[in-house]
Amino acid sequence: MARRRRGVPVNGVLLLDKPTDMSSNHALQRVRRLFRAQKAGHTGTLDPMATGLLPICFGEATKFSSYLLEADKVYRARIRLGETTTTGDAEGDVVERHEVPPLTSESVEAVLIQFQGDIEQVPPMHSALKHNGRPLYELAREGKTIERAVRHVTVYDTRLLSHDAEAIELEVSCSKGTYIRTLAEDIGRYLGCGAHLTALRRLKSGPFDSAGMKVFPELERSPSDREAMLLPVDSLVVHLPWLALKDGAASSLLHGQSGKVEAQDLEPDTLVRLYHDAAFLGLGRIKAVGQVVPHRLRNTADDVVSGA
Repeated sequence: MARRRRGVPVNGVLLLDKPTDMSSNHALQRVRRLFRAQKAGHTGTLDPMATGLLPICFGEATKFSSYLLEADKVYRARIRLGETTTTGDAEGDVVERHEVPPLTSESVEAVLIQFQGDIEQVPPMHSALKHNGRPLYELAREGKTIERAVRHVTVYDTRLLSHDAEAIELEVSCSKGTYIRTLAEDIGRYLGCGAHLTALRRLKSGPFDSAGMKVFPELERSPSDREAMLLPVDSLVVHLPWLALKDGAASSLLHGQSGKVEAQDLEPDTLVRLYHDAAFLGLGRIKAVGQVVPHRLRNTADDVVSGA
């Protein structure tokens, strides 16, 4: 006999404003308890020190969360100049201090340009990447250093927001997998004075921005309003083209078979959003002109609490 899952079948996406000094997993579990949700997951870890946008996926939305993991991000970062730390951020111990050279907006921006475009980064030891099943930060706390493979990432823009004799504040638009504290260290190294990250806030992830974020006090005092705070499941895949299915095609796809569609302008192998009577069914893939096959479908039977 199958064991019944605890909680209620919540479906949708919550844009959480993660507070500082809280791990992403702690934030996830706290939100899950508030919604009493059967299933939930987040879409990209923020360090405990970092704040800002942490999309939480409930229920059926977890099937499509991988598309947000691949998305570009925007951060606001504050970088302390003249000091390097063991972790590359304010949580570590200061290991070196250097005099900061006189800086102007023009000289800082000239440095920032060096870190735009396709760049290489070595992930920090104090990161959640795993080596033989263990997070690197655990090994780093034991005094161990593991060789890490170079990552190729893209920094689309580094906009200078402010600067003084001790720090600079930036807005960074980048690809997935970019380590902002590594960027901070590299900028400090280029300036010749060292640097570390003292504040980080995620402002955007894929289609989501900070405008719709919710904070814990708001979630805790408004239990009756929580359902309205959820975005629909398909908000995770709005970048994909969509198809409206007729009854026959919808029935075929839901039974795991191909369906006929009017999609003459979509190339074979194109991933598409599927709808029937305005309801999101999931994703399909164009197999041939006028033919779509199921790729990842959602189960709509349990939409008790849903942003769908």
